[in-house]
Parts: sequence; structure tokens; C-alpha cells
Amino acid sequence: MGGPLEGPSAGPLEGRSAIVTGAGRGLGRAEALELARLGAAVVVNDFGQPGRDGSGDASAAPAEEVAAEIRAAGGRAAAHTGDVADHEQAGALVELAVAEFGQLDILVNNAGILRDRMVFSMSEDDWDSVIRVHLKGHFNTTHFASAHWRARSKAAGAPVYGRIVNTSSEAFLAGSAGQPNYAAAKGGIVGLTTSTALALAKYGVTANVICPRARTRMTADVFAGLGGSAGLGGLGSADAALDPLAPAHVAPLVGYLASPAAARVNGQLLVVHGGMVAVVERPRVAAKFDTKQDAFTYGELDALLTPHYADRPAGETFAAVEVLGLKHE
Repeated sequence: MGGPLEGPSAGPLEGRSAIVTGAGRGLGRAEALELARLGAAVVVNDFGQPGRDGSGDASAAPAEEVAAEIRAAGGRAAAHTGDVADHEQAGALVELAVAEFGQLDILVNNAGILRDRMVFSMSEDDWDSVIRVHLKGHFNTTHFASAHWRARSKAAGAPVYGRIVNTSSEAFLAGSAGQPNYAAAKGGIVGLTTSTALALAKYGVTANVICPRARTRMTADVFAGLGGSAGLGGLGSADAALDPLAPAHVAPLVGYLASPAAARVNGQLLVVHGGMVAVVERPRVAAKFDTKQDAFTYGELDALLTPHYADRPAGETFAAVEVLGLKHE
């Protein structure tokens, strides 16, 4: 289940190369270890700032330590300590993967920060910083990876192998009231993913998005008091059960989506946590109204829409709050 790396094996990702952003800790680390366990060579990216809000000095240590962990277990790994929200540094990340491993096959976008505030208390910098790291960071790496795959496909005259796994959040699905910047960025990532999936399918590339729930450095206070005793996403003692909020519950899905087995999975959104994966259906049209004139008038809309919403439960919006109740049965 995405646990400690146990040496090289002829896994489903053998001969593939991957990038995982934000892989120095938490979810990204678990995902990088899982891809390596399945046989992939991994570029471990992490800017290394200690604050979950993007504060503090950057450090090479988190990325270097995870890359060293993979190599010590017999895998192949390189560290990249650049900021994926910087367009040029994201380009250098893709270039590093190609230089180290010959080509890029898998991109997992995970890097992010949190700056939670209610919308009336949020500063412009709080908004801009979260949008920059999450949404622009996803775009930057996707831009350079997709250009790499398109060029390879054109040179070969045939589709190539490419996998993108992006990271959204239940905050987008459920409309987290205290995270307007984060929810907006994560919603944008879904739109980026579905657009990318359609644009790159002819080149052999799939793009999917996950909404993970896990206890990490970013969410430790959110999930305080919940889950098991295994700490921040690792395994506890030999007798301890896996923390239901451990990143190890998420990593296997990333490995699957990155694999040849998921060739027909494209443009999809999946919620994953605690031994559960839920496939989220796309929005459906609930009602449709047609004007009986050349164009709607206020009165006609009032006569149609006001009764339609009259019996709607208070507080029910487009947000899918019910996803927060999903759990392993």
C-alpha cells in the first residue's frame, strides 16, 4: 500500500521515468516512493520551504533525502529543488528528467501551500500565492511535459507513453468556506486536467486528477485527533494499523494511474483516502427552461426559476458536500 521501498523489481513502471512535485514530504514523498517501488526512475522535486504557507528559506534537504532513500533501496532517482511556480524552473525540471533518464513518461503534480482565510479577511497576497503555487505550478510543468510528448510523438509518427496525475481537493468539490483561494485553485486544476486530457489524447497521453485526503504537514491541525496512531502518514509499530489518513492510502492510486493498465482512464476525477477510491461523475443538467418568446424576460424567469428553487433545502448549492461523508466500508 505504498509503504517503504523494498528494492528493485520488474514492476509495471519498469523502464519509465517520472517527476513528482512537492515530493520531499507527505503525499508527494509517498507517491515518489510508490512509483519507484513499481519500477520507475523518479525526479524528486521539492522547493523545501519549511512553512506550509510557503514561508521560510528554501532547502535542498527534503528532495535530496527522498531521492537518497530511493537510491538506497536500489532504485533510480534524482533531486530537483526548484520552484515549479516559476516557469523557467519548471522547464528545467522537465529537462532534468530527460537528461537523467532519456525521456519523461509520468508527471505527478502535488506541490502546494495553504493560506487559509475567510474571503472577507483574505489578502491579495494570500490569494495570489496559493493560485501561483497550485494552479500556475500545475500549468508550468504540464506545459513543458506536454511539449516534450508532442515533439516525441511527431518525431515517431505515432502516439507515445505519457501520464499526468494532478492533485485537486475535496475543498473544491465541497466548497470549503475558509479556503476560497485553495478551493479556486483546486477547481482550476480540474479544468486544466480535463482540457489537457482532450488535447493530449492523440499523442498517447492521459491526464487525470485526484482529490486525496491525508494527514500531512499541511493538514496536521485539520485532522488532529482523527485517524490512527501511525503519525504523519507513515506506518507505526509492527502491530499498529495503518492510519486511515496516511498518504500510503493515496500513493497506490497514483501508481495505478501512471501505469499502462490505466490507458483507458483519461480526464477523470477520483476521490481517495482511507482504503477507498470514489469515481466522481461529471455534472449533469438538472433542469432546462425554454423561453416562449424571442428572449427571456425578468417576469418569465421569475415564473420559472423561483418555483424551481422554492423547495430546495437551505444551504444546498452546486458544491457536493456529500463527498466529505465518503469512507471505507
